Amino acid sequence: MALMSFNNRADMHTHTTASDGLQRPADNVAMAKKRGLGAIAITDHDTVDGIAEALEAGERLGITVVPGVEISTVADGRDIHILGYYINWNSVAWQAKLKSLAGTREQRNAMIIARLNELGISISMEEVLEAALAQGKDGGSLGRPHIAAVLVEKQVVGSMQEAFDRYLGEGGAAYANPPRLHPSEALTWIKEAGGTSVIAHPGIYGNDELVEAIIARGADGIEVYHPDHSPDDEARYLKLAEKYKLIITGGSDFHGERHGVVFHGEMGSKTAPMEVLRQLNPSRR
Repeated sequence: MALMSFNNRADMHTHTTASDGLQRPADNVAMAKKRGLGAIAITDHDTVDGIAEALEAGERLGITVVPGVEISTVADGRDIHILGYYINWNSVAWQAKLKSLAGTREQRNAMIIARLNELGISISMEEVLEAALAQGKDGGSLGRPHIAAVLVEKQVVGSMQEAFDRYLGEGGAAYANPPRLHPSEALTWIKEAGGTSVIAHPGIYGNDELVEAIIARGADGIEVYHPDHSPDDEARYLKLAEKYKLIITGGSDFHGERHGVVFHGEMGSKTAPMEVLRQLNPSRR
């Protein structure tokens, strides 16, 4: 992607090696700087392990870093992700809550591996961990993209997308979804941690009634602009945000590139105006 100049824009959704991204937190910040962004949010899955490094890089490079998280929840049998911004990320209480989520994620990974083995696919958690470490992961949580990458390497599938379509995504042969936090609980956690909650990529869920039910439980914002949203999706969620007076955000959901595929978008491909930082930060409203 060519160098862009929109330092009045913020990419509010990126992942690092602390979860299932391929770049270190400092590298994400450096890329945001190079792309001309004014701010970047670090929103790893169920962990805040990458925030300290990102904040240090932001100070050094002169770019605003927003501390965040993406919490994995389930409602009506569907995976629902809730973004939290400006949480008291280094508090003991918050760290304890995230630690409780790690066990559920590990359980899900084990269930997926077991189902793949039942299907005659030879893969172990040790192989997934080794592959993740080889890609630069140095802590935090493992997720389905790490498993998908091993399936590609073993030539079980031809691409990351095929791995999700055939095995790991909803409806896939090895899909697993153990009991998890409900979205309303995630909203409460974020509020108690002094943060602001945003429903991530609502268009992925295919259930706008469920999205509205989560809004009714107290969501502060909605991610209108996301690489997996069509123009119609964006227009629909913009109207929903206006209807319920929600904070409107946008982000690339940047994970890096695996086997030639960028999940979900390039850094800066979807953004929000810098004004959204003030709206999201309870201390600045």
